[in-house]
Amino acid sequence: MRALGSGVCRWLGVRICRRSTVLFVLFWLAFWIFVNGLVFMHKTIFSDFCSDDRSKRILERVCDEYGQGILSGDLCEDLCILHRVVYKRCLYYENGKKVIEADWQGRPIVLKSKLENFSAYETFGLLEYQDMHEISPMDIVFYAAMEIKNSLGLELKNTTVPRLWTTELQERTVPYTRAELASMWALMQQEEYTFFRILQDLSTHVVKVLGSCGHFYAVEYLIAGHMWHQNLFPLEGLIGPSTAIHSSRALREAIHKIALSFLDMVRHFEDDFSYRLHLCDIKPENFAVRNDLTVVAIDVDMAFFEPKMQDILEQNCTHDEDCNFFDCVSKCDLKKNKCGSKRVNSNLQVICDKIFRHWFSPTLIGARASLPLQVQLQRAVQKCAEPSLEELEKRSAQQEQLLSQLYQLLQDSKRQLNE
Repeated sequence: MRALGSGVCRWLGVRICRRSTVLFVLFWLAFWIFVNGLVFMHKTIFSDFCSDDRSKRILERVCDEYGQGILSGDLCEDLCILHRVVYKRCLYYENGKKVIEADWQGRPIVLKSKLENFSAYETFGLLEYQDMHEISPMDIVFYAAMEIKNSLGLELKNTTVPRLWTTELQERTVPYTRAELASMWALMQQEEYTFFRILQDLSTHVVKVLGSCGHFYAVEYLIAGHMWHQNLFPLEGLIGPSTAIHSSRALREAIHKIALSFLDMVRHFEDDFSYRLHLCDIKPENFAVRNDLTVVAIDVDMAFFEPKMQDILEQNCTHDEDCNFFDCVSKCDLKKNKCGSKRVNSNLQVICDKIFRHWFSPTLIGARASLPLQVQLQRAVQKCAEPSLEELEKRSAQQEQLLSQLYQLLQDSKRQLNE
């Protein structure tokens, strides 16, 4: 009996020992995964942390390079010498892209650069082979045209693109300095800057460029929208003081005006340039609203004119999902295993889906949601938000009809809400 008991004890001891070993191995494995997870988070998140200290050091480096004559710009003196540009906070930093809020003589601005360091941009090719006095204004125009074609897919002679710096080139009597050309070239390598500069005088629906220093350029400060906001945009600060009785009505009227501005923007981007402009990342965070309730695109990293859009969409595929480029979608030709070069959805359809459907739901419209006109508006928005099943030729006409219908319903609804 004792022998039996002793055997059981030894057997239990082995089992307990084995179990302890397994638990220890599992604990060690879990701890290893946890530590490596922290290291990964540190490398991917904290390395790109949007800190004030790092942002200030970046601007200090810009000013050091300005002092050394490496870079230049119409904003440099106010930023580096007169200190009229005052740092406020870091707004965004990821993969080198830096967005900083600052104050310029009492006016809020945003400083942006695609890359953190000036040296990260390619140098201007002519500076390596020609003397500064040999570079003519036409050389600059030619190189600018090539860069625009590469980044946006547009020819400079195209009516969409005005001649950049035309006034400067005509009035300038002295050659550009090496710092000026290097800074100009660093800016031209940033698609968003080029986009804003091209549309500067052609559109009220893009943010205005106010100046630059080296690779950083300044744009007007506008508060972006956000999905967590009940009305998508901070409308309370735009409609001015309002009594409690009229605040709801004022908000609804503001939403209708902004919705009408979105439709104006859609039509403008569709018809007013030589090529259609596609927005492939439509969300409230990429738009802002001016005090006059005009919708403004403030982030256009994913905006492309038709020639560039076709190049992006025309990829190899095995099913339709392979042809989705963010909010821009085409169809897969299974015979050729190639995505179509034409986009099958539209700016209007995505705006209806991601913006209008939120605004014109029965819960947000409130007590008037059951009124016939409001019901029509809800149905029109719903139809607009759904992908079209029409053939490509008919889809354009359908979109134009929907846009006109929404425009009329929004105008009528705005009047009804004020009755």
